[in-house]
Amino acid sequence: MPSKPAPIKKSPAKAPEPVPEPEPAPVEAPPADAAPVEAAPTEAAPATEGEAAPAEDTPAAEGGTPAAPAEAAVVEEPPKAPTPPPPAVPTSAPLDVSVDDVTDSSLTIKWNTPETIGDSGLDGYTIEYCKDGTTDWVVAQEELTPTNCYCIKNLTAGDLLHVRVVAVNRGGRSEPGTLAEPVPIREIGERPRVRIPRNLKSCYVKQVGDQINLVIPFHGKPKPVVSWLKDGQLVDARVNIRNSDKDTIIFIRHAQREDSGVYEISVKVDSFEDKATITLQIVDRPGSPANVKLLDTWDFNAALEWTPPKDNGNTEITGYTIQKADRKTGEWFSVLVHYHRLTATITDLIMGNSYSFRVFAENQVGISEMSAVTKGVATIHKTGIVYKPPEYPERDFSEAPRFTTPLTNRTATVGYTTKLLCSVRGCPKPTIEWLKNQVFIGKDPKFRQISTQGICSLEIRKPGSFDGGVYTCRAKNQQGEAVVSCKLQVKQVILPEAGKEKGK
Repeated sequence: MPSKPAPIKKSPAKAPEPVPEPEPAPVEAPPADAAPVEAAPTEAAPATEGEAAPAEDTPAAEGGTPAAPAEAAVVEEPPKAPTPPPPAVPTSAPLDVSVDDVTDSSLTIKWNTPETIGDSGLDGYTIEYCKDGTTDWVVAQEELTPTNCYCIKNLTAGDLLHVRVVAVNRGGRSEPGTLAEPVPIREIGERPRVRIPRNLKSCYVKQVGDQINLVIPFHGKPKPVVSWLKDGQLVDARVNIRNSDKDTIIFIRHAQREDSGVYEISVKVDSFEDKATITLQIVDRPGSPANVKLLDTWDFNAALEWTPPKDNGNTEITGYTIQKADRKTGEWFSVLVHYHRLTATITDLIMGNSYSFRVFAENQVGISEMSAVTKGVATIHKTGIVYKPPEYPERDFSEAPRFTTPLTNRTATVGYTTKLLCSVRGCPKPTIEWLKNQVFIGKDPKFRQISTQGICSLEIRKPGSFDGGVYTCRAKNQQGEAVVSCKLQVKQVILPEAGKEKGK
């Protein structure tokens, strides 16, 4: 047996080269003891993960031709069957199919996108029509239209057509969306349009018993068909409706509360229609408040409480009026007007009197005709009053004399009366003494001493040159004494020599 050939991996230095297909040629038989010739591999790359190891080279086939290199066997998993997609589902029907325009040879319709489209998407719409009285539906277009509006052309004037719209996707056709009524193919002179006056665009308010006469103009050719509804129902027979080519009138001779509501006007020309609404509010005075109670009475005050009226007059309550009456006179007086709360405190009641109270409700029409009166009576009792004067703690106001304004040095002229002034305070009232050069003046008639309200003055009458000196004012009382001094200078007037000669 031949020896086992060396594996290819032992000689990585020599890269294998691809061997071209050999031409058929005779090959000598190898000797018996020679090793078999290895075939050159076609690829030297090692086996990848998941692939089987390369098979050993086979000897040359008999007949003189070398055997073809063996390919690596690849183990593959069987392919899984793909998950089938969910079946396509058609969309829901198109919504709100209506007429957008009509002429004597065309009809334009519009609609809204279906509510449910699904995963299949929406490829487009197809529009179909048929004449009234037949069931032969004709497709209006060759290809699907992606828009929500389409004009059907080349129609015959005078025909009455039914129209439907179908949504199409991979799931097929949807349920059709159909016009509510057949459309006559003819020229429309003017589309209907309602023109609501500005004062009627908001809530129109009237009182009970008032007359209502509202004129609502409109446009449309040929003559539109006008209809009225109140709160979705037919208008009551007591409401008069008068229609003309250009306007409609709603007339109520005596308005009542039940006439309140939302009135809807519809103006229609063939398949075209315009609508508008008017809100009427008929209001009246409110009823009286309920459950008026006297909660408490104290000192000169009384507390009241009540609840809103059951009948507000078909409008909101804006306030309350509270009145009081003395049981002696019985006359009512308003104490609170336009009051917004449901509780109130009445003050400044008179001692010894008894009071009743009543409450009126108010709204935009006025005050309620009836009132709610308290069942209880608020009595303000008399109480004995004893005057007690306030007690103040005694305070000692004793104070030693103290000069608040001192004496100041003065200069006087011989023969001209002058005064010395100062001010002093003290409690009890201090005794004032004047001294000249530390000598007590006493009752000398040349000096006049005055002391009033703490102001001390010494008047020197026609002083001479010998009246100058130091003057002292001394104030004393039981708490002590105080002294203040000043210097008085008396000057002699000297006349010039020229003046003396003239005097001679």
